[in-house]
Amino acid sequence: MNERFSDSIFGAGKPYFVGCNYWASHAGTNMWRNWDEASVEADLRALSENGVEVIRAFPLWPDFQPLTAHEKWSSLLREVRMKEEPLPDTPLGRAGVDPVMIERFRKFTHLMEKYGLKLIVGIVTGWMSGRMHKPHAFQGLNVLSDPFAIRWEVRFVRAFVRELRNEPAIVAWDLGNECNCMAVKTSHEMWNWSNAISSAIRLEDSSRPIVSGMHGLKLEDEHNCSVMVADQAETTDVLCTHPYQRFTAHCLIDPVNTLRNAFHAAVETRLYEEVGGAPAFVEEAGSLGPAYSSETVAAHYLGNMLWNTYAHNCRGLLWWCAHEQTRLPQTPYDWVAMERSLGLLRLDRSPKPVMKTLGAFGRMAKNLPLPPHRSDAVCILTEGQDQWGVAYMTFLLAKQAGFDLEFQYSDQPLKKSDFYIMPSVRSDSAVSRHRWQAVLDAVVNGGATLYVSSDGGTLEPFYGDFAGVEVSTIAKAAGPQEMIADNFRFSCRSEYELVLNPLEAEVLARNEAGAPVLTRSKAGKGTVVFCAFGLEASLTEQPRAFSGEYWKLYVLLAELAGVRRAVTRTNPMLTLTEHRAEDGSLLVCAVNNTPSELRDTLSAPGLRFEGTLAGTEQTSPEISLPANSGCVLKFL
Repeated sequence: MNERFSDSIFGAGKPYFVGCNYWASHAGTNMWRNWDEASVEADLRALSENGVEVIRAFPLWPDFQPLTAHEKWSSLLREVRMKEEPLPDTPLGRAGVDPVMIERFRKFTHLMEKYGLKLIVGIVTGWMSGRMHKPHAFQGLNVLSDPFAIRWEVRFVRAFVRELRNEPAIVAWDLGNECNCMAVKTSHEMWNWSNAISSAIRLEDSSRPIVSGMHGLKLEDEHNCSVMVADQAETTDVLCTHPYQRFTAHCLIDPVNTLRNAFHAAVETRLYEEVGGAPAFVEEAGSLGPAYSSETVAAHYLGNMLWNTYAHNCRGLLWWCAHEQTRLPQTPYDWVAMERSLGLLRLDRSPKPVMKTLGAFGRMAKNLPLPPHRSDAVCILTEGQDQWGVAYMTFLLAKQAGFDLEFQYSDQPLKKSDFYIMPSVRSDSAVSRHRWQAVLDAVVNGGATLYVSSDGGTLEPFYGDFAGVEVSTIAKAAGPQEMIADNFRFSCRSEYELVLNPLEAEVLARNEAGAPVLTRSKAGKGTVVFCAFGLEASLTEQPRAFSGEYWKLYVLLAELAGVRRAVTRTNPMLTLTEHRAEDGSLLVCAVNNTPSELRDTLSAPGLRFEGTLAGTEQTSPEISLPANSGCVLKFL
C-alpha cells in the first residue's frame, strides 16, 4: 500500500478492527429513496454502543445516478436525462447525480461521525444480495465493458467523491459491492474497469486508500475470464475477502465451528495479501443464517474467525450484516431467503450473540495490536492446480503440525526461505523454466529443504540426480493411496498413483504393499522430499480430514527442514502463532479450533511464562480454553 495511507485503518501496526456492512433496518436497499434519518440514527447509535467500529455502506447506483436513455428512430440514442428531466447544468447534474441523494449520504456521514464510526464507501453498488441494480440508461449493456456505461460510471464516481471527500468519517473508498458480479467479463475488461474507477477516485481524492471490493479472486487467468489477485492489487490499494462457506469451494465440508471453517477467512486473506503484495482484510463474513447454524454456533464460528484472522495479521473483519431484514417486501429479500436473517441486531435493535462476540473482541483487539506473526516456510502454488483448495489444505496441515507458512505463486520471484513446500503439482507446465531454476538454486546452493507432492504434474529437471528417485509408471489410482511411516499411518483418495524407483533417495514411507511413497534425498547443500501422490488436493473434499493423522506428515517435514518453534503444544486442534514484541518478549496467540473445551500444556524451554494479555485468563502453561476461543500469552 502507498506510504501515504500508513495512517489509515489498514496501515502496518494499526489495531485490528471490527465492524459490519450496513443497510438501514427500516428499508434495506431502499434506504436512500425511503430516507428516515431518525431510524438511521437509531441504527448507528445501537451499532456503536455494541462495539462496532467500522461500517461499509453503499450508495445504491440507480438511486444516486437515475439516468434514463431517450432514443429516436431506429433506437438511436438521442439524449441521456435524469428520469424525464434534462440534466441540470451543475457539476452534479452533468454527471447525472441526484443532489438530494448526495445530501442524504452527507447526513449519513455526519451521523457516522457523531457516533464515532468509521466509514468505507462501496461506490458503484449495482450488484447486491442476489439482485442487479443499475440505472435505466444502462439496461441491456455490459456495465463492465461498454464504453458508454463506463463513461457515465466515471462521471458518477468523480462527482460522488468530489462532493464527499471532506467528510472525516470516510476512511476508504471501495470500488463497489462484488462488482465482478455485475456483468460477464474477461480478465482484461475487469482490469480496465477497475483501473478506470480507481483512477476516477484518485483524481478527486488521493488521500484515502481504495479497496477492491471484489470477491473470488484467482491466481491465474482461467479461460481469460478471471478476476485476478495481481490485477486488483495493481489497480487498488487494499484487497478484501468475502469468505462465506456456502459460496467458497471446499468449505461446506465440515461443520462451521470446526477447524476447516475456523481458518477459512484467515487463509483466504493471507493468500490474497501475500500473493498480491497489498494489505487485505475480511470485508464480508457471516454464518448465513439459521439454515446453517444456531445463534450460539454462529457466535462461536465468529469467535474462531476473529481469533485466527487477528493472529494472522488480517487487519480486520466486517460482518454481513448490521440488521435483520425479515419484514421487507422488495427484492432481493423477497427472492432470497438467506438474505433476511443475517444481522448482528434483531428487529428491535437488541444484540444477537454474534454482536456480543464481535463487540467484545473488538474492544480487546483495539487494546492489543499484535506484531506480525512468525513464518517458517513458503508454499509455492503452481499453474493448473486448484490453487485455493491446495493452499487451504496446505495451510491447515502446517497449522496442525505446529508451524506457519506464507504463500506465493510460481510465476513470482522466489521468496527467501529455508523451507519450501510445493504441494500437489498437477500441470505439465506447473512452473516456468526460469522460476523453477530459482527453486533449484535455493536448494542446491542455498541449502533449503524442498517438499514436493505429485498430483500427476511435471517438474523438469527433477527426478534422478536432483530428487534421487525416478518414476517407473504413473496411472489413475485404483483405490486409496496409503502412507505408512514410523510415526503415522493414513490413506486418502488421490487421483494418480506413481510407482517410484529410489535411486539415491532414502525411503521415509511406504504403502501397504511395501512400495515407496515418500522419499528424501540430498541435493547439493539442500534436501528434497518427494511424495508420490497429491495429499493436499485429495483432502479438499474429504469430510473430517483434520481429525485424522495427515498432519503428522507435515510434522516430519518440519523436522527435516529444521523448524524449531519457541513454544509448542501436543493437541493439533490448538494452534499457535508467535509474535516478537519490540521489548524482546514473545507473544503467543493460542486458539482452540473446536466446539468443545480444550486443555493442553505448552512447552517453552528456556522461556518464562509471564501471564495472559488477552482472552481467557491462564495462570500457567497448562492452559484451558473454552470452545472456539483464544488467548494471548506472554513469555520472556
